[in-house]
Amino acid sequence: MPHYRISEAAGLLGVSDDTVRRWADGGQLTTERDGSGRLVVDGAVLAGFARDQARAVPDPSGVGRSARNRLVGLVTEVVSDTVMSQVELQCGPHRVVSLMSTEAVRELGLEPGVLAVAVVKSTNVVVETPGG
Repeated sequence: MPHYRISEAAGLLGVSDDTVRRWADGGQLTTERDGSGRLVVDGAVLAGFARDQARAVPDPSGVGRSARNRLVGLVTEVVSDTVMSQVELQCGPHRVVSLMSTEAVRELGLEPGVLAVAVVKSTNVVVETPGG
């Protein structure tokens, strides 16, 4: 199993190195020392921690959803014409772009600075690994 240095773990979690150290110092994230004495996090431990930290946006409607991939973010740009719009969100370190009707953009009140959720439902997702 791979091990990640604190800075790498922070980058993967989208937080600062100091936040990862606070989690480790507080016992929320298990760390160990590698052969060089550096503080590292086991990959499986980091994956479990990341999953546990993922925050679902509460849905007051009570309607069940089949889409599991919900990315909370801020609208950063909206480009519209009379029929279609391109909406860009910044969801943590991820930029998500959606094409939708301009009517939907108006109804949802989408404009830069608005909190929104990108919901991804896809049967085709490409997974890559470094060097793989």
